[in-house]
Amino acid sequence: MKPNTTQTYKAIFPASLKKKLSQRQEEGTLRILKLNDSQLIDFSSNDYLGFSKNQFISEFALDKINEYSSELHGATGSRLLAGNYDMIEDFEFYLEQYYNTEAATVFNSGYDANLGLISAIAQRQDLILYDELSHASIRDGIALGKAKAYKFQHNDLIDLEQKLAKFKDQFETTYVITEHVFSMDGDSANVDTLVRLCDKYGVFLILDEAHSVGTISKKGCIDFDGKLFARIITFGKSFGSHGAAVLGSEELKQYLINFAKSFIYTTAPSVETTARNWAAHLYLESNSKEFEALRLNIKYFQEQIKTHNLSEFFIESLSAIQSCVIGGNEKVKSISRQLQQEGFDVRPILSPTVPKGKERLRFCLHSFNSEKEIKMLLTSLATYLIQNEND
Repeated sequence: MKPNTTQTYKAIFPASLKKKLSQRQEEGTLRILKLNDSQLIDFSSNDYLGFSKNQFISEFALDKINEYSSELHGATGSRLLAGNYDMIEDFEFYLEQYYNTEAATVFNSGYDANLGLISAIAQRQDLILYDELSHASIRDGIALGKAKAYKFQHNDLIDLEQKLAKFKDQFETTYVITEHVFSMDGDSANVDTLVRLCDKYGVFLILDEAHSVGTISKKGCIDFDGKLFARIITFGKSFGSHGAAVLGSEELKQYLINFAKSFIYTTAPSVETTARNWAAHLYLESNSKEFEALRLNIKYFQEQIKTHNLSEFFIESLSAIQSCVIGGNEKVKSISRQLQQEGFDVRPILSPTVPKGKERLRFCLHSFNSEKEIKMLLTSLATYLIQNEND
């Protein structure tokens, strides 16, 4: 073996940034990357339907690649330059039929989709009202835009209507932005009432469906009446892949192609990624086994919460995300470690990701979790919570 002759050196790093890292270290909130332990029982991933390991989807994806055999394996550029190709355009057409929408625009991720959409539409004379628990990608999109923005209390449509009434006729265009299922709490927006409220005030509703498609329903909130301005569908959760699409009017698609920077100035998704996303949709469209299994597991998990007298700790949720609020970074990390030692992959959600005092264990349920695993998990959780209260 040849000796390693590579010269090593100490790279420079600003003191101001080093101070911020040290502060995180002292607070016990420093994030680090860890390899996923495949030996643990999965209660943490977003792979709600187990599609990332689904062999049938892999075979469907290979069929798609063979069907478009002349395609390159890489995108080779942005879609406005060399990166557009037949498969991705055909996939967008398929998405339009699947989600019953006029147009679909594929982005590289849900983060890119929210960032590009919101920053592009938010003009200086506009107003954005957004749920206070909206995802970071929504907040960052708002920050990059030019519109005035105010948050409304979480899932509080009375507060939202008061703000809509207060700002009525003061802005050229008003947008309301929320999530169908919230990623940290797992609770859901009342979409039907939201649609009626936005229609009443003549404002435009944007709905992030990252955690609702494949969990709440197979297609999310179908917009039969064309009342939704935009829906964001992501492929990295229930579809077990990567990427996203913005659904809306044909005019919205043309607008995004011209003004959404996260679409314009980035390399397009690869052929393999597009094939996988298409294959996952085809599988979900023709199979209900995993979807029904997930719904049954959600119901059983909720029954076990009541059986173990844990309701006071859990946020009410009908989704695959079940959050147990404990409070305190060290307490949450300690119980997480204990559950992991018993073989359960349960991750702590710490501040500043969630507000201080609202630190939690976030349980992600899947179609492949068994009732035995769920029962054992919540039995152990109840034991550790009691021990924690007695310490």
